[in-house]
Amino acid sequence: MLAKKTIVLGITGSIAAYKAANIASELTQAGARVEVVMTESATRFITPLTLRSLTGRPVVTDMFEPATEYSLEHVALAEAANVVVIAPATANTIAKLAAGIADDMLTCTVLATNAPVILAPAMHASMLQNPVTQDNLAKLKARGFTIVEPGYGHLASGKAGWGRLADIETIIGTIKQVLGRKDDLSGKRIVVTAGGTQEPIDPVRHIGNRSSGKMGYAVAEAARDRGATVTLISAPTSLPEPVGTVVVQVQTASQMKEAVAKAAARADVLIMAAAVADYQPKDTAKNKIKKETPDLTLELVRTPDILAEVKGDFIRVGFAAESENLVANAKQKLQKKQLDLIIANDITSTGSGFGADTNQVTLIDRKGKVESLPLLTKREVADRILDKVVKLF
Repeated sequence: MLAKKTIVLGITGSIAAYKAANIASELTQAGARVEVVMTESATRFITPLTLRSLTGRPVVTDMFEPATEYSLEHVALAEAANVVVIAPATANTIAKLAAGIADDMLTCTVLATNAPVILAPAMHASMLQNPVTQDNLAKLKARGFTIVEPGYGHLASGKAGWGRLADIETIIGTIKQVLGRKDDLSGKRIVVTAGGTQEPIDPVRHIGNRSSGKMGYAVAEAARDRGATVTLISAPTSLPEPVGTVVVQVQTASQMKEAVAKAAARADVLIMAAAVADYQPKDTAKNKIKKETPDLTLELVRTPDILAEVKGDFIRVGFAAESENLVANAKQKLQKKQLDLIIANDITSTGSGFGADTNQVTLIDRKGKVESLPLLTKREVADRILDKVVKLF
């Protein structure tokens, strides 16, 4: 979604300025046209040549230097931007923006643009916590600026505290979310489940499956990037929580059912990408079962059928992970659960099993139309699924 977007990347005089090189690189590799604007103090920490080499574009450092196509008219860059991102943003630049001061190319660009503006502050903890800085950030939030909250960690002073530049993944995720605000899922509420549920045997053991959660997380991120308000209900995974989504962590099928029922009450779409365990132990031991215990027999009972049991007026999308009779089994599940769309994948197929970054799926809608997709990344599969969802509206 970043392809062909013009992103103005502002860099100010923070020790974290070196991290802007990675931001510029990732945005450029994603197909964006990155126009870098540096304050004079930023050039003391990282050279314009570094940014020019990464983006393939001239770097603006002086409002009056005729070095780029934008320098003769400072509003031209503001008008070209799809989004303006300042990372890192110092307390000084934040203060100038809050006061409407435009005394360099970066502040002039922000003052002149109609594009959304994202600020990623980075500074010493005491500067961040100063009431003046907090008041300035509050003013900018009230004016519609998006603030990527700084993190906690080691600071240049040698101490630890709040003020560390947010992770690059968080900044780029925020850019995607902001750019997608007016896309085809804008205003829609989508609930996505992901991961494999775990049904406890005792305090340290559980019945589970091999789901990585990657497909569900990809769907959640894709929906966010297309303007939806996303609630992700996740069983345990090793994946970072997607920026800009509401994440509800659960463990068991029963917990997932409860969370889905609550979230789906106001949802437009429910996409059940989670691998919900079909069975759970009838009884869970309160204490760890000792290894010396002779042969252990577990009595299993069925877990809730979330898609069938959660009611509501929303589009229902299910997944079917099969090892045989792919289309026939998926169609049966589609009809039984009264789904609008089902995504079937053969888990024995190369590149399509649990944990893979790719997937090869077959989409079947409620009219019985079958569409088989080639092997794609899970993010590409997610967008193809959402294309179908948009048509279902």
